[in-house]
Amino acid sequence: MKPQTVPQWLLYNSRERAELVGHRYKQLGIWAEYSWRRIYEKVQGTAFGLLALGIERGQTVMVIGENRPEIYWVEWAAMAIGAKTVTLYPDSSEDELRYVADDAEVVAILAEDQEQVDKSLTALAHCPRLRTIFYCEPGGLWDYQQPALQSLDAVIEGGRSLAREFPQRIEQEIERGQTDDIALLAYTSGTTGHPKGVVTTHRALLDCAERLRRALEILPHSEYLSYIPLSWVPEQWFGVTLGMSLPMRVSFAERPDQVQEAIRELAVDVIVLGPRQWENLASGVFSRMIDAGWLRRKWVDWALAAGKKVNLARIEGRESTPMARLANVVAEWSVLRGLRDQLGLKRVKVAITGGAAMSPDVVRLFAGMGIALRNIYACSEFGLVSAHTGAQYDPETIGRPLTEPTEWGEALQWRISDAGELQLRGGAGFTGYWKRPEKTAEKFDGDWYRTGDAVGRSPASELIYYDRIEHMSELRSRAKYPKQFIEVRLRFSPYIKEVLVIGGPQHDFVVALVNIDEVVFSRWAEQRNIGFTTFTDLSQRPEIVEQVAAEIRAVNAKLEPAARVLRFANLPKELDADEGELTRTRKLKREFIEERYRDVIEALYAGISQVNVAIPVRYQDGRSGTLRAAMRLGIASLPAQPATPVRAPSPVLSALEAQEVQ
Repeated sequence: MKPQTVPQWLLYNSRERAELVGHRYKQLGIWAEYSWRRIYEKVQGTAFGLLALGIERGQTVMVIGENRPEIYWVEWAAMAIGAKTVTLYPDSSEDELRYVADDAEVVAILAEDQEQVDKSLTALAHCPRLRTIFYCEPGGLWDYQQPALQSLDAVIEGGRSLAREFPQRIEQEIERGQTDDIALLAYTSGTTGHPKGVVTTHRALLDCAERLRRALEILPHSEYLSYIPLSWVPEQWFGVTLGMSLPMRVSFAERPDQVQEAIRELAVDVIVLGPRQWENLASGVFSRMIDAGWLRRKWVDWALAAGKKVNLARIEGRESTPMARLANVVAEWSVLRGLRDQLGLKRVKVAITGGAAMSPDVVRLFAGMGIALRNIYACSEFGLVSAHTGAQYDPETIGRPLTEPTEWGEALQWRISDAGELQLRGGAGFTGYWKRPEKTAEKFDGDWYRTGDAVGRSPASELIYYDRIEHMSELRSRAKYPKQFIEVRLRFSPYIKEVLVIGGPQHDFVVALVNIDEVVFSRWAEQRNIGFTTFTDLSQRPEIVEQVAAEIRAVNAKLEPAARVLRFANLPKELDADEGELTRTRKLKREFIEERYRDVIEALYAGISQVNVAIPVRYQDGRSGTLRAAMRLGIASLPAQPATPVRAPSPVLSALEAQEVQ
């Protein structure tokens, strides 16, 4: 019988795959390897330590830190004794940590290092159940005297007497585990209020991992670098569950800033990055080419175009000409394989993105490099829903629904409601929000789970993602348009790092707030001998404003008149999760940003050319201050004439019109 929980898979591996390498961790420049037998010994020792601390089945252990083996091992140790876990993003604020620790009824926290310990200590006075904080990096903590604080080594040492007295205790606890036991609480990003803890069972983890394995044809013993945080649920499916059950060789970089180097060293087979990270890789290629000579830039542009003609045709199910295939061979040997090597993607077989909308042009760019980048669509509540499968798929979509049943979940069913919302049932199902029965009930339409996402259906029955239902917008003219659909296409520009599109029933046209890419524009400005001092100064230079206008005009050309961005402003600072403008998954907090920049938005609609702002900021050392700047407001195009109801952008037209007919 197959193991039915994550810890049962660990126990299975320690017996049946004992000598296989499960984890690798780079320390002091050397890759240390851990077999499944050794990993189990580490987890077992930690589990005895947790029991010695008085942690019981059903209680909650929090983990916060960068990806490293100890983060995995503590999570597995907690699951092994029947406790559930909650993981936080490493850059979570003190307030976010305190809120989640109190809401999840956390009794112990693994805080990786001094930074995380300092944040965790502030929760002691606010979370009555919290009694222990332990760490794995002792640097800077030698003089800390708090009674609740100890090292992970001390926790393990504290469990040794219990291990000697009851050596089979952990195996017995693991075997007691049931598929429907709560494995973890996955907290939502909190874009519309306080984060909610999604109750995630072992069944849900195993079901999603199996759907991923089938859909993406991931092979056993694939090389995988654990980079995306465990607080983003896909890492729980990939690194934690699939890494153990398939298994894969899961590796960890020495430091976050060495991830790119680690990807190159390992030549990974499977890579999972968020849309922003893929966009940053694409932007990095562009920014490096700015410094290259004219001939070299032209040669790279030609090679990417040649690669697209063949590789994109293959993905989209089209035939390429013999001349195109010959050109691709030349491009491959002269440019493309070296480019993939520089990015660390030389051997990659499965490249995945998900979590937020991404421009199809990013998929096409990587196709030009010879990398089949695939979308997956999932939500924390319901799990994995769709993916780009097989050799052919449409880059404009989020893939085909994964309807086949698994050993842990029944067949997935889906429908699009009259309002254009994707609704689901079957699979492993949605277990509910932790201590929020009323919020859980709101997510259902009968027995159908409401995703809140507006989608359409392609001719090949793949799903097209438009936006959140509440973000589908309508102007005063009653013309409909999808904000996020426009934003992801604007973000494909190497000059634009982030953008917020604005326009509602009280407005006659669409405007945007833009965060420029400082790295790209800095090099661009230097090449043109444009002087600047700070990010604020750079963002407001007239040459920069005009270049952003040109990028917006290029996207406007593909949109219907009502959806075009007419005016915009370059923000004088980067949007920051620490200041509440972004979630930890880098999603925009629209309402917060619109309120903070209300004066700028009003000036854009009033036709003013410049506005003075005073913006609250938070510095890295925790201090608060105010940024004062004169913002130059740009014009991207002229208003459409006449101002009458017009058609929505063509990619979403059929779905919107179908909804109106219904």
